[in-house]
Amino acid sequence: MGFRETAKLRLFGLLKVPLLLFVSPSVRELSDSRCVVRIPLNRLTRNHLNSMYFGTLACGADCAGGLLAMHHIEKQAPGKVSLVFKDFQAKFLKRAEGDTDFTCEDGVIISETVRKAIETGERQNIPMRITATTPEQTGSEPVAEFILTLSLKYRGDKAK
Repeated sequence: MGFRETAKLRLFGLLKVPLLLFVSPSVRELSDSRCVVRIPLNRLTRNHLNSMYFGTLACGADCAGGLLAMHHIEKQAPGKVSLVFKDFQAKFLKRAEGDTDFTCEDGVIISETVRKAIETGERQNIPMRITATTPEQTGSEPVAEFILTLSLKYRGDKAK
């Protein structure tokens, strides 16, 4: 499952968001309730202090939240719900000095929001929480926390 989902994420990057290819995200877990994406710390993703560049951290948060939202859109209305992030908040707690996992556990609320967007035909906005950890360095202690506002709009022929 991880290989297939990683390939789909990287293909999406190739076709729609080429910057994603540079950070080499891999899908560690994707279920109805949560998504975990890992980005390796390497020459392309680190800053001058040998920790993960904050732009790379932003890409990881975007991947984890966006992938979980796309998962629910594909289950409920493939290709008929547009997704965009309306705003982005970040709290950097520690330097990410290793491969970093980005975890979003808002699958239940995302699924409900997709359903509501389809039913009403109106734009729906919800905050999504993503946590970044460096398991090999700090275990489950967060190195960064993100809140992204997910904005969904049904683009089908008519609201159901």
